[in-house]
Amino acid sequence: MEADKRVLYPAAFAPLDGASASPRLSLAFAPDAARGFAIQDVHLGLVLLLPSKLPEMLLPRILVLDPASRRRALLPPPPRDAVPNDRWRRTRHVIGVAVLSRAHPSRLCFEAVCLAVDGDRPRAWVASVRDGYCTWRALPRSKEVKVDFDPVWFEKRCVHAGGKLYWHICNSGRMLMLDPRTLEISFLLAPAELGDHFCKYRIGETPEDGRLCIASMEEQELQLWVRGDAKWSDNGWLLERKMRMRKVLDRVPGLPRDMKSRIISTYLSDIDAGRTGKVFIKTLGYGRYSFHLETWKLERLVTEDGKEHGHPIFAYYLAWPPAFLSPSEEACY
Repeated sequence: MEADKRVLYPAAFAPLDGASASPRLSLAFAPDAARGFAIQDVHLGLVLLLPSKLPEMLLPRILVLDPASRRRALLPPPPRDAVPNDRWRRTRHVIGVAVLSRAHPSRLCFEAVCLAVDGDRPRAWVASVRDGYCTWRALPRSKEVKVDFDPVWFEKRCVHAGGKLYWHICNSGRMLMLDPRTLEISFLLAPAELGDHFCKYRIGETPEDGRLCIASMEEQELQLWVRGDAKWSDNGWLLERKMRMRKVLDRVPGLPRDMKSRIISTYLSDIDAGRTGKVFIKTLGYGRYSFHLETWKLERLVTEDGKEHGHPIFAYYLAWPPAFLSPSEEACY
């Protein structure tokens, strides 16, 4: 499902290899998902959605869907007395929600987090769901992290990578990180070479071994950084490769040839969370593409009926292989 200011489009599932459609998985069992809700997170076989039109100061209801078992739950917002003397109620800014953990997938038992900024400090609100019963607990505001900028710059959707949760911050050289085991919140610095400017980078995992990595594409050069300790590291990141993208982008029909127009028209939108070795490239008016880091193959992302893929693209993995799916259908977008 793609959140847009004008309209919400229904989500569609497709196999990772893009060879054929995947008709057995859909959100059709939950028509609410196409009426006023937008996908915020996909993890451990669960899809989390939030109301698309809700003041950012309000702690939201969360719609939770399990496409494999066709189960659903609508979590109420935290109770008003969860934080005694809640003086941040009118100024709170909700960043987003995410799946923290899940018990055996034969039951709808899981934990989710709602991250918000109270004053200038982030706070985690944790929902525990057991057989349809939901309880909330509010953690103390973080003492280590100070949000010294307008929280509107946080991206609402998170990235699950390297066992942690990350929220990108627009035009910033750092990301907000949440450890799902300890629920500690901290900042993670991007390479200083990328800096606090309009360079758009994305965090993710390397396909071969799941190492934490960052990809960035600036001035028609794609860079891939991996986490590592060395004397020459940059904020704990090592530059693993550089790839000149001019000839690759020349394959995009209609894309401007001059450097300035091309830089404005193209940017890296994501690292494929399906760990296929691909990154996603978005253009302004010239389509969306996937680019394979090893084969250099550039493919336009369109559905079988010719429609352009929405943004963002989530990787959906079944929490366990149910009998009605063959092994080839277990991993989908």
